[in-house]
Amino acid sequence: MEFSRFVAIGDSQTEGMCDEAGPDLYRGWADRLAEQLSTVNPGLRYANLAIRGKNTRDTLVEQLEPALALRPDLIAAPLGMNDVIGRADLDVVHADLDKIYGSLAESGATVVISTFPDIAQINPLGRAFEPRLFEINDIMRGFSRRYGFVLVDLFAAPVLRDRRSWSTDRLHASSLGHDRFAAGAAHALGLPGSDPGWGRALDFTGEPNPLRRTVDDARWLVEFFTPWIVRKVRGRSLGDGRTPKRPELTPIVAPGGRRGGLRIGPGDAGRREQGDGERRPFLSGHVRAAIVAAADTARRRSRSNCRSTPSAMSVTTSREAITVRRSSLMIRRVPCASS
Repeated sequence: MEFSRFVAIGDSQTEGMCDEAGPDLYRGWADRLAEQLSTVNPGLRYANLAIRGKNTRDTLVEQLEPALALRPDLIAAPLGMNDVIGRADLDVVHADLDKIYGSLAESGATVVISTFPDIAQINPLGRAFEPRLFEINDIMRGFSRRYGFVLVDLFAAPVLRDRRSWSTDRLHASSLGHDRFAAGAAHALGLPGSDPGWGRALDFTGEPNPLRRTVDDARWLVEFFTPWIVRKVRGRSLGDGRTPKRPELTPIVAPGGRRGGLRIGPGDAGRREQGDGERRPFLSGHVRAAIVAAADTARRRSRSNCRSTPSAMSVTTSREAITVRRSSLMIRRVPCASS
C-alpha cells in the first residue's frame, strides 16, 4: 500500500509512553510503524496528536477535527482503554466512537484500530475490569466489520500476556510491547516483509518467584496505583496542559537524522528530579500494613523452599530496589520506563 500522510490519534499508548528512545524522548508503536512505512513510502509524512490520559470523549472533542484537517490517507485510532479503566459508561463510549469512526470512514482514509490485550495476569487489578475490556474489544471488532477498518488483534497475541511486554506501571507497553504492536499493525496493513508471527509467545523462562511477585505487586500498589487513584479523585490527568508531540505532518527522519519522539517538558523533568533515585518512607499506615502482611504471607509460603527466613526481605533489579521490613517500608521510586 502507498501512503503519504499518516496521522495517529488517541491516548498514552499511541503517544508512546514508556518506550524511551533516548534522553527525554518517547517513541511508541505509531512512531515505529511510521518508520516501517517510510521504507516503502519514502515521501511519507507523519503527525501524532495522541496525548496521555485522554479518553474517547477527549479525542472526539480535541483531536478528531485537527486530524481530519491534515487530510490523512492513513489514520491510527485505537481508542477506549482509558474509558475501560476509568469506569465510563460504555454505551456513551460506543456513541462517541461511532461519531469518530464514522467521520474517519467518510474521509476515505485507511483506518487502523485494535483490540486491547488481556492484562489480567499482568496488572494486579486486571481482573476487576476484564468484563469491560471484553466489551470494548467486541465494540472494536464491530466497528472494524462495519467500516472495513484494519484491525490489529492485540487480545489474541500471546506475547502481550507476558510481563516482559509491559513497563513497570503495568498499564503501558514496554519497548518490546510497542515493537510487537507496530509489527502487528504492519502485518495487518500487508507491508512487505512484515512478520506473520508477530504475536507469538516469548521463550519461557520459568515461573516467577512467588515472593518476588508479591513484593513487585506491593511496589506497584504504592508507586503507581495510589497516585492514579489520587489523580482520579482530584479530577486530574497526566495529559492536563499537554500538547501533541507531532502536531504537524513532517518527514519521519528529522534534520540531523534524529527520529521523532516526545521531548519531556519542564513539568516532567521536575517530577523526575523530585522522585527518582530517592529513598523515602510511604506515609500511609494502612497501606504499609497491608503490604507488610502480604509480604509475610509470601514469606510463610516460601518457607518450604528456604532453610531460614531473614527478618528483612529484599528484591533488587537493575532499575529498582525494594526492602520490606516489619517496622517500615522504604521504596526507591523509578520513572515510567520499559522493562
